[in-house]
Amino acid sequence: MDLPRPHKIPESVLVVIHTDDRQVLLLERADRPGFWQSVTGSKDRLDEPLTQTAVREVGEETGIAIGSPEVPLSNLRDWQLSNVYEIYPVWRHRYAPGVTHNTEHVFGLLVPGGTPVALAPREHLRYQWLDWREAADRCFSPSNAEAILQLPQFI
Repeated sequence: MDLPRPHKIPESVLVVIHTDDRQVLLLERADRPGFWQSVTGSKDRLDEPLTQTAVREVGEETGIAIGSPEVPLSNLRDWQLSNVYEIYPVWRHRYAPGVTHNTEHVFGLLVPGGTPVALAPREHLRYQWLDWREAADRCFSPSNAEAILQLPQFI
């Protein structure tokens, strides 16, 4: 018998994965083909540190191991940006009744060019590396696009 899934915590991370030359990794959502985004994900528990959430989500969604020699933990930077946005109605059922907004914390992750990506097939269909401006234009989420446009000041 399946146990009911707990409600999602309305606090999440957005991780802009990029290279030194401002190429940005975007993922196409499996549940919404045509919707491209950076790595995103909610805390698993209320006391989970945001850095831990970012490390976990990047690993789950891309297979990139933060903390490895190729991608040290120091390459993950908290940009000290937060967005509060209304949760799209199509995804509100994942949250407790009455929850309509999410707080998203923005991180950047510098990876070497050519870093292999292994998608979680239940979450994403495809990935692509794009110039940062093109990546911002491709995002379906305005907060994700705005975060990518901030990239030059964090490199």
